[in-house]
This record gives sequence, structure tokens and C-alpha cells, in this order.
Amino acid sequence: MKKILITGGAGFIGYHLARHLLKDKNNILVIVDNLQRGKMDADFSALLKDQRVKFIEADLTEPKFYQMLDKDFRHVYHLAAINGTKLFYEMPQEVLRINVLSLIYILEWIRILAKKPKLCFTSSNEAYASALAAFGKLPMPTPEKVPLVIDDPYNARWSYASTKLVGELFVIHYAKAYNFPAVIVRPHNFYGPRAGFEHVIPEFLLRIFKKADPFPINGADDTRSFCYIDDAVKAMQLLMDSKKTDSQPVETVHIGATDEIKILGLAKKLFTIAGWQPKKLDIKSSPAGSVKRRLADISKIKKLVGWEPETSLEKGLKETLNWYKKQI
Repeated sequence: MKKILITGGAGFIGYHLARHLLKDKNNILVIVDNLQRGKMDADFSALLKDQRVKFIEADLTEPKFYQMLDKDFRHVYHLAAINGTKLFYEMPQEVLRINVLSLIYILEWIRILAKKPKLCFTSSNEAYASALAAFGKLPMPTPEKVPLVIDDPYNARWSYASTKLVGELFVIHYAKAYNFPAVIVRPHNFYGPRAGFEHVIPEFLLRIFKKADPFPINGADDTRSFCYIDDAVKAMQLLMDSKKTDSQPVETVHIGATDEIKILGLAKKLFTIAGWQPKKLDIKSSPAGSVKRRLADISKIKKLVGWEPETSLEKGLKETLNWYKKQI
């Protein structure tokens, strides 16, 4: 049996990762979450009915918690963090405090264990995203080896990005100093059911359900690629199970889709899937600090574990719309 710890397991990625890992009958899961952003909703409650799942409600920034935590985990997926662009602006100090402290305490806990687990740290494309604004160029598709850049530390937008940038440094050097395996993954716009309401696809869906007309679209000409959550968590599991990511230095790996689309094109695709069209669009500028383009180079993960996304954007959007429609 393989015992696995998932921090932030009640959140979007954590919930879907747990569901995916439970497909292997040899896996036992311990999920930790403070339920600040993750929810004890019907989906998560149903997940916890599985006898192989244990849930602990806890604050990962509280050092005393780690004294009570089990010491026999094979894998640790550290997903816990404050995310959501709106929150970056509203509470940057808490984004910084919680994201950095929780990672430091996880690493300190691993450091003193006699038998050390393998760690997966979820970074973000935000760690390098402002390189385009700062230097006027960024390779597209973007490989892993690009400068990590915060172009304006006074812009609260980059509070989250800075925690992921410094987080990568922590993981790389702790893993080397204390000899444990780890992998850093940079998610690129994961989407799907149960993703909350603070990202572009759920926000668009809410406006569609409310028949907002004129329909607001921020940064219509910005481009993104969107990776369906089922594909994304499979990629994470493959990287953690692979011996190719056990060696030093720590591997940093992009996870994302390859089909780039403008935000305006995304909105139009959702209009078609929903069977509704607004009479007028209200095109607005992107928020200060927003990135013009994002497209991951995923050649590294293909080489390491043979992964590439399987779910088309149209299929993933249909699944996502159907889930949110039931909730609303």
C-alpha cells in the first residue's frame, strides 16, 4: 500500500487529484485543508466516504500541526496555497504569508524524517510570466528554462507569483541539501468542474447563465491555452511515479495544453456550447500586470513520461459547463 499526503486537497486540483489517485486500489490518502478556499461540498463529502481517505482540517502555517502528522508517507503533493487573481489584489500580504510559510514548514517536516517522501510542489506559470512585459520577449511556446521574473514588486498582482518563484528555490535546494526526491510542476491554466468562480472560464459561465448583455470581456486579445483537469492530474501522478524524476537536480516540468486561443475566442466558443449569444460585447482592458500570451512548451514532460493532453478544449468546456449549470 502507498500512503499519500495531499495538502490543499479540498481545493480544485486537490479534489481531482485525489479522485484520480483513488483509481489505484493500493493508494491510501491523507488530505489536509483548512477549508478557507476548499469546500466541504457534496463532491468532496462523497470523496471522503471512501475508507482509504482520511481528512484533517488544519492550518499548515501552524508549526504544532506537523508534530501530529504521520511519518510514513511515500508521496507528498503540496498544493495548498491562496490562489485566484482577485485575492492577489485584495490580500497580497496573506497570499505571501500563507504560501511561503506552509511550504517552509512542509520542507522542515520532510527534512527531519528518517524515511523521506517524494515531494511534488505546484509552482505556476506566474513565476516567469512577467518576463514578457519586463524584457519584451519570451519564447513561445515557453520552455522550463526561462528567467523567473517579477517585473513590479509594488503591484499586488505579483504576490502569488513571488511565492511560487521563491518556492521553487526552496524545493530545489532543500531537496539537494537533505537528499530527498522532488518534482516541481508549473500548471498552465487548468480548468474543469469545481474550479470555483474566480477564474476566467467560471466567470464567463456565470455571465452566460445570467445572460449578461452587454457581455464584459477583459483582455479580449490576450491568449491562453487551457488544460482540462483530468489530463492535468494524470500528468502530476505520472511525474511522481516515474523514477526519472527521482534524481538531482530537481526537475521542473510544465503541464499544459498546446492549443492557444484568444480570450475573445474562448468566450465565443462558450456562447456556442451554451446555445446563447449576447447582442453586444463590452471589451475592456486587461488588469494591470496581466500577461499578454501564455503557451507552455510540453516537450519535456512528453520525453520524461510520455504525457500529452487528451481532452479537446470543446469537450472539456462542455463538461465544465454542464457541471456549473447543475450547481447554479
